[in-house]
Amino acid sequence: MIIKILLICLAGFLGAMVDAIVGGGGLITIPALFATGMPSHLALGTNKFASSMGTISSAYHYYKSGVVDLKLLKYFLPLSLVGSAVGVWAVLQMEADFLKNLVIVMVLIIGVYTLVNKELGLHHKFESISRKKIILGMLLAVTLGFYDGFFGPGTGSFIIFGLIGIFGMDFKHASANAKFMNFTSNFTALVLFLINGKIYFVYGVPMAFSMMLGAKVGASLAVNKGAKFIKPVFVLVSFALVLKMVFDSFGG
Repeated sequence: MIIKILLICLAGFLGAMVDAIVGGGGLITIPALFATGMPSHLALGTNKFASSMGTISSAYHYYKSGVVDLKLLKYFLPLSLVGSAVGVWAVLQMEADFLKNLVIVMVLIIGVYTLVNKELGLHHKFESISRKKIILGMLLAVTLGFYDGFFGPGTGSFIIFGLIGIFGMDFKHASANAKFMNFTSNFTALVLFLINGKIYFVYGVPMAFSMMLGAKVGASLAVNKGAKFIKPVFVLVSFALVLKMVFDSFGG
């Protein structure tokens, strides 16, 4: 039991550090929880509990750095909440496996597109908020809120890519604002998993502390190193997520 907890804490620290920079931390943390033999719904709930604590840490660090746009986020956070609530309800009714193939293709496309477009996300071109952009951002929030509650892997990466595409943010600003949207959907999912008794606190509590530390380190790296550091990490995590999901599909 102690060895399992130590390994889960290590996975939590690394996962939260990566997640604070570009998203995709579930690539590390969810398999670690599955490795304990935990049922899927319990593993997903426990991961939401621990990752929510890590997201609080990184969101706070981003907020203090001054790269978070609260005027913009006020339109999106309520929809992230609603989408996540519906997503959790859906996943508790069925298995999420059928989404895997679609997600693999989407993450692969994002990774390749980001790699090919050398200047994507390196310069902050955010200027004004138009009605069209707000509507697109709201659709992004509710859709990825649902996805985060229902399945999860790659949510942060999808939000970052969406904010860059819609608003012209660089990776640093997109990562910061994505973290607040991700926190909203994470916390909503956490509450619903908690109500349904799908959290194993013996693993969740120590993992949460390790993820808070990892998130702080990751957010600090992202703020201090900037977009040129974040972009290659984003591409690397995108391809790693694809490979992991393909491996899981063939393994299954």
